[in-house]
Amino acid sequence: MRVLFFGDVVGRAARDELIARLPDLRARYTADVVIVNAENAAHGFGLTPQICDDFHKAGVDCITTGNHVWDRREIISYIDKNHRVLRPLNYPEGTPGRGMCVLETEKNAKILVMNVMARLFMDALDDPFAAVDAVLSRYKMGHDVAAIFIDFHGEASSEKMAMGHFCDGRASFVVGTHTHVPTADTQIFSGGTGYQSDAGMCGCYDSVIGMEASAAVNKFTRKMPGERLSPAEGPVTLCGVFFETDDKTGLCQRAAPFRVGGSLAEFLPDAA
Repeated sequence: MRVLFFGDVVGRAARDELIARLPDLRARYTADVVIVNAENAAHGFGLTPQICDDFHKAGVDCITTGNHVWDRREIISYIDKNHRVLRPLNYPEGTPGRGMCVLETEKNAKILVMNVMARLFMDALDDPFAAVDAVLSRYKMGHDVAAIFIDFHGEASSEKMAMGHFCDGRASFVVGTHTHVPTADTQIFSGGTGYQSDAGMCGCYDSVIGMEASAAVNKFTRKMPGERLSPAEGPVTLCGVFFETDDKTGLCQRAAPFRVGGSLAEFLPDAA
C-alpha cells in the first residue's frame, strides 16, 4: 500500500495549493490513500465542515487534527457524522467524534488511521500510549487490516520517538505533527515501523510556524495583548511523508519525506 500524508495545513493559501497539486502528486506516487492534518486549515485555527468537504472532493481520504480541533464550533456536530475526520483518540469518553477509522482502498485493502495527542507541554488528555495500545490489541496488520498509520500530534520529540518505538512492529508508520517544522529523521525502525518526528506544515515558511512574523514576534518581545495571529502571506511549501508497506505484513518497506514548492529546498522522492 502507498500512502501520502500532508502535515498541518495552515490557512487558505495552503488549502488552495494542496488542492491544486494533489491530483498530480497522487498520480505520481500512485497513492492508495491520502491523509491530511487540517487542524489549522481555517485561517490558522481549527477547521470547518466546508473545508473538510473541499478536501474530500479533492481526493483526501482522511483528515486528522490536534489541539485546535474545536476552535471552530461548527465542526462539533459535523465530526460526529463524518467518520473520515478524526479528533485525537485520547480525549475523554463521550467527546464528540472519533480518534480512529478504517478506510478501504480501491484495491479492497484496509488501512487503520489513528489520530492521537501527546501530553508533554500539551493539554492534559488521557494516556496516549494506553489509548494506542488498546487499539493495536484489537487490530493486527496482515489479519484485520493491511496497514496502520498513526498521526501523533505533540510538542516534544522525545515523546514522539517513544511512541514510534512503542508501536514498532505493530504499526506501519508513526509520524509527528504540531510543530510545523519538518524533521530529517525519517527512518524504518528495526521492527519494521516507519517513523518521522514531524511531517512539517503546508504553509508559508517565511513566517513563525505559518503565522505572520511581526505579530508572532511581538507576542514574545512585548508580552502584551496584541493583534490576533493570522497566516503569513507568501509562497506555500507542501510538506509531508510518503511511505509504502508490504502487502502481507503491513510493515514499512520504504519511507521518504517530501517538500514541494515555496521557500524550502524542494525534495520529491523517486516515484518508482
